[in-house]
Amino acid sequence: MRITGISTHVVGTPWRNLTYVQVHTDEGITGVGETRMLGHTDALIGYLREAEANHILGSDPFAVEDLFRRMKYGDYGRAGEIVMSGIAVIEMACWDIKGKALGVPVWQLLGGKVTDKVKAYANGWYTTERTPEAYHKAAQEVVARGYKALKIDPFGTGHFELDHEATLYSVSLIEAVRDAIGPEAELMLEMHGRFSPSTAVRLARELAPFKPAWLEEPVPPENLKALEKVAAKVDIPVATGERIHDRVEFRELFESQAVDIIQPDVGHIGGIWETRKLAATAEAHYVLVAPHNVGGPVLTAASLQVGFSSPNFKILEHFNDFADAAIKKVVKGAPQVVDGYFQLSHEPGLGVELDVDAAAEFPQQQARFDLWADGWEQRKPKGSE
Repeated sequence: MRITGISTHVVGTPWRNLTYVQVHTDEGITGVGETRMLGHTDALIGYLREAEANHILGSDPFAVEDLFRRMKYGDYGRAGEIVMSGIAVIEMACWDIKGKALGVPVWQLLGGKVTDKVKAYANGWYTTERTPEAYHKAAQEVVARGYKALKIDPFGTGHFELDHEATLYSVSLIEAVRDAIGPEAELMLEMHGRFSPSTAVRLARELAPFKPAWLEEPVPPENLKALEKVAAKVDIPVATGERIHDRVEFRELFESQAVDIIQPDVGHIGGIWETRKLAATAEAHYVLVAPHNVGGPVLTAASLQVGFSSPNFKILEHFNDFADAAIKKVVKGAPQVVDGYFQLSHEPGLGVELDVDAAAEFPQQQARFDLWADGWEQRKPKGSE
């Protein structure tokens, strides 16, 4: 079997463009991959056009490791977010082809299942007025849908510092959410790399009474020493990793002992096999895995293949029940959350199929998501209304 070509399809909303890539073969089997780029969609498509000619055409889709290495190292230049995301969408599609050809789900090819279900946590649910009352109501709706975990960044446009008034308001939002979801649901606290170490530590202590399940990206991701400083002073588990795009770069993070949960994005770190390798390394360091997942149904399905086959997989992020829920129709067989969990799928490959006609109903947009702008949490960029 050989790859005969690829086709790209961009599904657009005002705040995110999702790039779907189909990989076609000479035996008529087509696989699909997906990633979500932040402001780099055209760059990704441009890279894929070159990579198709240089590396992809004529390749054996079963030889995933070989194709990955050629795409990553064959151009010599150091692979960053765009290259690793391009590799990821092709790699996912190759696993999809392999599973379809063999008649088995991808998780079966990764060592088999270790669980029949993967817990989900909701994100994108607080696209409402930023008040305790509105957040209380929105959070109640999340748990009413069966979710047993949800995540929130309550800090507005906070950057490095957060003054006393803004701190009190953020605390009031978290108090309202915890009251709405009760004591048993997990509440993930997102900081989006906003703060200095001292501010992150102070806020973690202010919010500790509400039992956060983790503290995510408390400081910008470039400085591991800053993260170590936070980890040494808080009792809440620390999560990070969505902006690391190479598995090798997690080595220093593991060595630092500053992280309890890693959050690789399957769509940015080279795909399913790289994430599964990373999960195995994390297991050796007693670290859990909870992938970043702001993609649509294909990226969710790909992430779940790792989840069903990894003993240290904690939970998977899910936006598509709340933000842009309509895009779920672009994929047949989209994973669904039932009573707070994704259930094991026995469908071959990734278990999903891209509906090209449905995808065409959501053309690419000038998607914009600025975490430093007022009202960012509503995910309605200026001019998109």
